[in-house]
Amino acid sequence: MTETLATPDVERAPKRLFIKTYGCQMNVYDSERMADVLRPLGYATTDAPEGADFVILNTCHIREKAAEKVYSELGKLKLMKQDKAAAGLGVMTIAVAGCVAQAEGEEIMRRQPAVDLVVGPQAYHQLPELLTRTARARGERIGADFAPNAKFDAMPEVRGVNGPTAFLTVQEGCDKFCTFCVVPYTRGAEWSRPAADILAEARGLAAQGVRELTLLGQNVNAYDGAADGVGEAGVWSLAQLATGLATIPGIDRIRYTTSHPNDMAEDLIAAHAQNPALMPYLHLPVQSGSDRILRLMNRKHGRAKYIELIGRIREARPDMAISGDFIVGFPGETDRDFEDTMDLVRQVRYASAFSFMYSPRPGTPASTMAAPVPADVALARLHALQALLLEQQAAFNASQAGRTLDVLFEKKGRHGRQAIGRSPYLQSVHVEDADHLIGQIVPVHIASGEQNSLTGRLLQQKAA
Repeated sequence: MTETLATPDVERAPKRLFIKTYGCQMNVYDSERMADVLRPLGYATTDAPEGADFVILNTCHIREKAAEKVYSELGKLKLMKQDKAAAGLGVMTIAVAGCVAQAEGEEIMRRQPAVDLVVGPQAYHQLPELLTRTARARGERIGADFAPNAKFDAMPEVRGVNGPTAFLTVQEGCDKFCTFCVVPYTRGAEWSRPAADILAEARGLAAQGVRELTLLGQNVNAYDGAADGVGEAGVWSLAQLATGLATIPGIDRIRYTTSHPNDMAEDLIAAHAQNPALMPYLHLPVQSGSDRILRLMNRKHGRAKYIELIGRIREARPDMAISGDFIVGFPGETDRDFEDTMDLVRQVRYASAFSFMYSPRPGTPASTMAAPVPADVALARLHALQALLLEQQAAFNASQAGRTLDVLFEKKGRHGRQAIGRSPYLQSVHVEDADHLIGQIVPVHIASGEQNSLTGRLLQQKAA
């Protein structure tokens, strides 16, 4: 009697999708949506690229190092692709998406032949179609134009979410043209999604247990989406959108990022005092504290305007935690310019911040400016700035000790029944014996504040 071995159902076997995300929260959102559009094709996400059927690098073009990391990763993926084929385990398709894909598509295809697809940030909804065509011929590049409305219209209504927090893109593109930045060239002009579409997506997220939304945009506070279907004809501001989102049952917290100082409208400032769902945390980049450097950067605001704006925001919401972005070593920056930045930081008092050495990006006006700052000088300034910012962050965290804060628990911790949540100020909070509270907002007594997180204990076992 001959034994017959069952063969696997190749057609029904799940295909493995690995997405590596670089850069900002908008790229995180885009990666999640790529997984959504590929799920109907049988792709399930995996945590590692080894053996994957489809690998996507969702890239960032803000700094030179970010772009170079992509090419380094592609070299490793090329070997994995070759090994998989040699072992007779099928084909690994490699795609580069995002802003590097938009800016350097032809260069990517030339420099790394293992890449099958290059997809700009406004075209990832076409991945299913592109995959079908790539099975016949390698080398597609798509996404050179900007049509974000087409992208969002093509997205599946149901999103895959994992946990009680979610990103939600409401605005894309930038019209500011800062001299150091590639975003206007890779993401296009400012464009806002219709309010009705955003509310519909938010309701779907709430139905899946999401309690906190972070609204995303390159200049999110420039949001001016069409109000058709949600109110009187016209447009909604970000403040009005936040008000509408706060009426959705289950949505208890709203954040937004990234904002530009020139788009911080009075109604949005007032909303922080009037809308309890808006969290007291604001990421408001300034980039430099020097008026001369701000002019060279084409930021269209000065240090006095920024400091005065922070004052008005804190008047509306006294406990507002401020976060920022800084670039040191911008072309022409002097010791006096840098000291102006340090002085601004001392006046504003940041709860957290991101700081970087200037990185010239091809095609931007700053990349051709005279008087580059020597690397060793820029690095020394960066270290001095980061030391001050870390000191302020530690002080802000330490100031929470003894307070009771509402914490949204997001995931299990590393130890026992520990759970990790977020305070209203976006701090990570570690609490023992709280893993049964994931997805709930609970009052927590803060015992101590460390450099990067808070430690707390439960006041009660039931959710607030």
